[in-house]
Amino acid sequence: MEMPIAAHDIDYAEDLLAAGELETAAVLLEELASEAGEYADTACIATDARQWFSFSSPFEYLAYRRVERDPRELTQVEAPFDRLYADLAYIYIQRHEYESARDALKQAVRWNPMNCAHRLNLAEVFRALGDAREWAALSASVLDRATTPQALARAFANLGQYFLAGEDLPAAEGCRRAAIRARDSDSAATALAAELDKAHPELGELADEVVDRQLEEHGIGTGANAEIAVCLLMCATDAAAEGDRNEATRLTLLARDLVGAPACEALIRLIRESDAELACEREGASADRGAASTGSVDSEPAFSSDLKDGE
Repeated sequence: MEMPIAAHDIDYAEDLLAAGELETAAVLLEELASEAGEYADTACIATDARQWFSFSSPFEYLAYRRVERDPRELTQVEAPFDRLYADLAYIYIQRHEYESARDALKQAVRWNPMNCAHRLNLAEVFRALGDAREWAALSASVLDRATTPQALARAFANLGQYFLAGEDLPAAEGCRRAAIRARDSDSAATALAAELDKAHPELGELADEVVDRQLEEHGIGTGANAEIAVCLLMCATDAAAEGDRNEATRLTLLARDLVGAPACEALIRLIRESDAELACEREGASADRGAASTGSVDSEPAFSSDLKDGE
């Protein structure tokens, strides 16, 4: 079955949204979503060996591999299905049709599970529907996937509000500090900080070790996922090797902003050392193959012995 929609169809719908023509965009997006759904049900059936996604970049593909550890073959669909469903959810939210927005954003997350904007928007829809547990769970899921300080701060701020409502004050304070560390200008982070400072000023006396331990007991880290920074830097290395210095710089800056300059520099050194070791191993293997191809069987006892030792 041929792909029934293309990226330019979604681009056109987004142009309509930007122009404020919501109803015209809604008709088009609902038609596109119907066609995309029929195509997915027929041509993108998930199995234990294969799954389909609409990642927007090689980075998202790599990050998904490393974070989710999904062993299946990952197949990229030709159209950005996640954008299609996210655009449709935007219209539903404007109409206050939150259940329809929830269903659309679930599809957006399904097609691109590494896009944190989809997850945070879905979290807010669940909050509007009164499901605080899903709001918190989706916010927590962002912590392992965030590529920007903004997404990280928003996720921590959401969790801080959740813990505050449950009167788990040390955990709320831990989230407040983590959100401020990530991005001290984020509106949700500063709102949480102001609320805690006003209602529970005593929390400021708690040691970092105390509040961090409380978060760890909830299975929550205190900062960005280093694996994401590694993926950003690996893709930056690939972009530089391909001559795309702008993309290499962009990805490197994302990693730096996410984990900080010292940690970013340490990760770059580790990646370079790993690449150098791999290059040496490949050169050694190539030399061994060359020696094997030029020597006779009778003159290769040492090579045969080495091979046997490595078995």
